[in-house]
Amino acid sequence: MQKFRIHIGLVVLIALAGGCASKPPEAISKIPPDNPSLAAVRLDIDQYMGAELRWGGEISKVENKTDKTWVEIVRRQLRDNGKPDTNGNSDGRFIASFDGFIDPVVYEVGRLLTVVGRIEDSIERPIGGYDYVFPIVSVEGSYLWGADDVVLYPNYPPPWWYYDLRFRYPGYYNRYPRYP
Repeated sequence: MQKFRIHIGLVVLIALAGGCASKPPEAISKIPPDNPSLAAVRLDIDQYMGAELRWGGEISKVENKTDKTWVEIVRRQLRDNGKPDTNGNSDGRFIASFDGFIDPVVYEVGRLLTVVGRIEDSIERPIGGYDYVFPIVSVEGSYLWGADDVVLYPNYPPPWWYYDLRFRYPGYYNRYPRYP
């Protein structure tokens, strides 16, 4: 019986390890070899004109123009799968320039967006009373993240030994949330 439990535990561990890794969506899977930071680009925009990048973050504003749409994004660090990490700090803002119309109801403020593209220009605009230089990224590919997209820690049922540990050490497993 003990041998049988070890084999089941091994199968469960392999399944959990395989389920935790996730690939980025196809539209944003291309990671440039020299992905510049937003801080470096803002310091010397001319040096980075035409540079390829993959950035993402939280949408703060959507502006539809006559032939394109500018989406202002508060940049966040990206996880391995390309999804912006909302737990970290931001190193600034940038504008993602899309060809055509983008619906502000779909691309609403607060949603997460990852873009792949090139730096095409910059513009100085105020944020409150502060004049801020926004790099403008010409979008070649993008992914708008939903609440149910790419879960890094899937909610699998716990393995058989989890219940055994819960009863041996009552209260220990209730101190921390199960998944982030």
